[in-house]
Amino acid sequence: MKRFTTAAKVGVFAVVTVVAGYLIYDFVNKGAGSGSGYVVFAMMNDAAGIAKHSQVRVAGIPVGNIESVKLAGNRARIDIRMNPDVPLYDDASVTKVASSLLGEYYLAIAPGTEGKRELKDGDEIKNVLGATSTDDLMREIALIAKDVRRVSNSLAQSIGTERGEQNIKDTLQNLADVTDALNKTVRENRDSIRNIIQNVEGITERGAPEIDRILENVRVTTKDVRELMAKNEGAPEKSGEVRQIIDKVNRASDNLESALANINSATERIERGEGTLGRLSKDEHLIDEVEGIAEGVGSFVGSLNRVQTVVTLRNDFQFLAGTIKSYVEVRIQPREDKYYSIEVVNDPRGATTIVQTDTETDNPNEPLHSREVRTITRNGLRFSVQFAQRFGPLVGRFGLKESTGGVGLDLLLFDDRFELQQDLFGFGEVVVPRWRVNLGYEFVKRLWLLAGVDDIMAPTRRDYFVGLQLRFNDRDLKTILPFAPSP
Repeated sequence: MKRFTTAAKVGVFAVVTVVAGYLIYDFVNKGAGSGSGYVVFAMMNDAAGIAKHSQVRVAGIPVGNIESVKLAGNRARIDIRMNPDVPLYDDASVTKVASSLLGEYYLAIAPGTEGKRELKDGDEIKNVLGATSTDDLMREIALIAKDVRRVSNSLAQSIGTERGEQNIKDTLQNLADVTDALNKTVRENRDSIRNIIQNVEGITERGAPEIDRILENVRVTTKDVRELMAKNEGAPEKSGEVRQIIDKVNRASDNLESALANINSATERIERGEGTLGRLSKDEHLIDEVEGIAEGVGSFVGSLNRVQTVVTLRNDFQFLAGTIKSYVEVRIQPREDKYYSIEVVNDPRGATTIVQTDTETDNPNEPLHSREVRTITRNGLRFSVQFAQRFGPLVGRFGLKESTGGVGLDLLLFDDRFELQQDLFGFGEVVVPRWRVNLGYEFVKRLWLLAGVDDIMAPTRRDYFVGLQLRFNDRDLKTILPFAPSP
């Protein structure tokens, strides 16, 4: 009975083990080979290490599994079943990623760009990225190890011996001694070295033209000697010509010695501080003055380069008057936030002035006191001279506007392509000053379209206008600014 009980236990345990193994297999097989989702495939040159039913990941998260791995031609076709909630797009990519150094891999997928065509069941992932295999890494490590071994052997043979160590010590000691001696020499002779270099530069600069002429004379003389010697070989009667050439060579040598003596004398005078060059090299105050002048000239030239000269040509058509008003403006702009405006205006209204005449009389038949006010309009040009300062998008202006006192306020928007201008001027010319508002838009580079209202506060003189304006930076105009007359 006892033996039967033991056998029964073994049998029951075996049955339970088989049933449990079957259930586990069935569960894993269902989880790995579930029919949900959609299947895509990729073609790879190397599918080593990729197992059937292994996971497929996106950003390290399992999103599917490998349904099959089979040979298609000379490449491996890998069918991938993706979860239905994970879409892939037309530019999706797949790569083989090592999960350990034992040769195990899994597939990593980049879903692609949202908005492109989604992959459907049976589509191919065309972007297959290569991966570095464990064998490649091992080969690279082996090559590096060989190089390290060769370097270590060379170091051991060169400096690993007692003699090598002593040689290195001697070399470092010699280098330290040389560096110390060089530092001492430079510190002790710094002024002398600087003077020598300055003298050599001065001599070379002043003596170069003279030496070039001497060398040219020597070259010509040598050429003449060679030609005459070739012609007069075997002709003693022409030896006199050779003698003349030798005399020329002697004179050239004398000239060279004289030039060298002059150079030596000039160098000594410079060293003693004599003459203009000598004073320049010795007089520190004079050197400071020359440097100050050079800096002033540099500052002036730099400021001139920064100045911008903007030219504006403008024509307005006034609807009610039926006339055309023309403007020519030059802006001198030394900085981005400031400019000076000079403008000439051809206004069909002309230049208007008010003349007031007061009359007193003792004639009993006439008023004791009378006043006559006359408004006189003459044809002529008007002039504007204004100073402008910018504060962010606002520009304030004041000065003369069309030959009368005036102020202005501009608003610049959208990279200064929209411009709202307001001008208030004509004080003393008429009872109510002129208020002009116009809006400009740069619809083409340098070309503006304008529209606005003139003389808003005077109903009898109010007018509406549209116009075109050409505004450009004339770089040639600023070159004549230094020669312009000044007070």
